[in-house]
Amino acid sequence: MQFDTAFTRDIGCDLPIVVAPLFLISNIDMVVAGSESGALGSFPALNVRPVEKLREWLQEIKRRTDKPFAVNLIANRTNIYYKKQMEMCLDEKVPMIIASLGNPTELIENAHQSGTKVYCDVIRHEHAQKAVDAGADGLIAVSGGAGGHGGFISSMVWIPYLRKQFSLPVLAAGNIATGEGMLAAMALGASGVYMGTRFLASEECPISENYKSAIIHARPQDIVTTYKLDGVAANVINTPYVQRKGTDISWIEKKLFRSRKLRQLLFGLRSLRSIGVLSEAIKKPTWKELWGAGQVAGLIDEVAPMQDIVERILQEYEEAVQKLPHAAQLKK
Repeated sequence: MQFDTAFTRDIGCDLPIVVAPLFLISNIDMVVAGSESGALGSFPALNVRPVEKLREWLQEIKRRTDKPFAVNLIANRTNIYYKKQMEMCLDEKVPMIIASLGNPTELIENAHQSGTKVYCDVIRHEHAQKAVDAGADGLIAVSGGAGGHGGFISSMVWIPYLRKQFSLPVLAAGNIATGEGMLAAMALGASGVYMGTRFLASEECPISENYKSAIIHARPQDIVTTYKLDGVAANVINTPYVQRKGTDISWIEKKLFRSRKLRQLLFGLRSLRSIGVLSEAIKKPTWKELWGAGQVAGLIDEVAPMQDIVERILQEYEEAVQKLPHAAQLKK
């Protein structure tokens, strides 16, 4: 199946699918498998520790695939390694950078000098406007119900809104795990789709079997929003651990979060504190079951190799296209 969208032309990948960067999870094997399938593999730079090993990751990925891939950079003050990560990514000619949080202006200016494209996560109009003004190459429309730090606007509104307001390519993030979902997103104006939860249930994904089982048995209503991780809304599976800990922060923390400076400090401190719990929960069985996922987990019914997942999505997409004319006929 051939695709020709603003995104595939921009990045040079075969398919308008991004295997989204998964914090503490995405590894070299997932990136290579994603890109080799025709999609765009990606990973968060913060997954690499110590930061000096990032160059080794980038070089290893380029040795194992000649297909494009992407790196996710956190572009605000809480990421003390940001400058080093940016320099290594640009030195190694990473095809695409996914910018999250903070002001992307410096990153975009430097990236364009190196021939690297920059797409920015956005959950509000103001974020999108800032990215456009900074010269971003594309927008990632993070919608309500997305896994991890999701948005709050329905994808049915957010995708066409961004297309109407701005002239950049838009990737649809959140609520997509099937070919039908991919077709719907593209009908709304997306140039591609951005899937994270779907690839948690892949053979290449290094999470525990308990976590994968929770994904394929989850219903949409089993996903809840918690502020406990870092004070920012995050979508997770409603495990007994989450139920015991609760999902809201104290009134004192809410008050402190109103201050911009204190908000950044609290975000950083809470992030550091939660990394240990997340790392333990992700990789091995533990009573601290803190597992990120989107509502679309309710549509996932099996664990499979990433290549097979992509092929299934394409088959579903093609079948949905074939059904569409019959469903769309209007009686006069």
